[in-house]
Amino acid sequence: MAKIVGLVGKANVGKSTFFGAATLKPVEIAGFPFTTLKADRGVAYITAPCACKELGIQDDPQNSACVDGTRLIPVDLIDTPGLIPGAHQGKGLGNQFLDEVRRADALIVVADASGATNLQGQVVDPMTNDPIDDVKMFEQEFDLWLRALLNKDWSSISRTAQTAKEAISKHLEQKMTGLGISRPQIARAVRQAGLDEYRSYQWSEEDFVNFATQLRKVAKPIIVAANKADREGADINIKRIEEAGYKVVATCAEAELALRRAAEAGLVDYTPGDSDFTIKNPEKLTAGQIKALERMREKVFVKWGGTGIQKVLNEAFYGLLNMIVAYPVEDPEKLTDSQGRVLPDCFLVPQGTTAKQFAGVIHSDLMEGFIYAMNARTKRRLKDSYELQDKDIIQIVSAKSRR
Repeated sequence: MAKIVGLVGKANVGKSTFFGAATLKPVEIAGFPFTTLKADRGVAYITAPCACKELGIQDDPQNSACVDGTRLIPVDLIDTPGLIPGAHQGKGLGNQFLDEVRRADALIVVADASGATNLQGQVVDPMTNDPIDDVKMFEQEFDLWLRALLNKDWSSISRTAQTAKEAISKHLEQKMTGLGISRPQIARAVRQAGLDEYRSYQWSEEDFVNFATQLRKVAKPIIVAANKADREGADINIKRIEEAGYKVVATCAEAELALRRAAEAGLVDYTPGDSDFTIKNPEKLTAGQIKALERMREKVFVKWGGTGIQKVLNEAFYGLLNMIVAYPVEDPEKLTDSQGRVLPDCFLVPQGTTAKQFAGVIHSDLMEGFIYAMNARTKRRLKDSYELQDKDIIQIVSAKSRR
């Protein structure tokens, strides 16, 4: 199943602008809380060096795109309603927010790095609010919500596990499935909390709280998009967020959205993730527009090396979710599919995906009839248990073909 990343954070920090910049999907953007009244899903792209450049061949992408040797791979992105304190109790749009967050495999916490938005999502003077508090508020609200869910049946589940002399992860698995949390993740959270899976009935209240926190960290890992990085004081706060132990990327969603729209209009040459842009038709721009673009270059590209939007998306999928890239082909010599298209498809799969599992990603019939796989680079035959490596080009040999 494809992985999903969610955008979370309090109201008015630029989540909708980030979502619009990443997906180019029309969204309502306004300077007041609860602009996003319900979750919105769109397609964004993460990037990877394309194998065509390494091999010196011309590809023909079908399920993705290739721009100057860079693959743009589609991924699912969710924009959730703004968060306020008390969301776990249903305050604001808390119920809708938490219901959507459960669908995500990893989360990008968008924070106002300039400190100009308070906890209620209202605009205040720069450096008034601490963006670290924004991140901690999300963690606290999610932890309280998760603890409430766990606590509902905890006594009976724990007693059942004790009676059966079985691990608590086995008995929590079904309850957590709706949150996208697996048994291995539950077991890992128990270990990280320093607890015994077989003695959950002896856990103290402090142990239970620690377990819930570790479960959130394991099942819903986060990275911080320190947005509005071009504004006064943002650099100080971004350094503080990093020093607080969070993974953080400086972002400027407004700049990314403006450049992507300008690129669509043929006014600039810019691809998401680029470290600079080129004005293509200055005669079509006013003096004010050119000045604004040059200011953007100075405040965003010179200072931060880019808008950060593509970087944080890549980090979410490759870093938090440990995804790798693999190319399926039917002809390992020509690197083509059945229609002669070179490197037509590019898939994101989790690290540890086996050759047989990869066959199932391509089509269930290929997995059912799996015989062996072939590494198109080395021409070596691979067993069903072979674990794919990043940028592998794989032929699947199966008794069944794709229908």
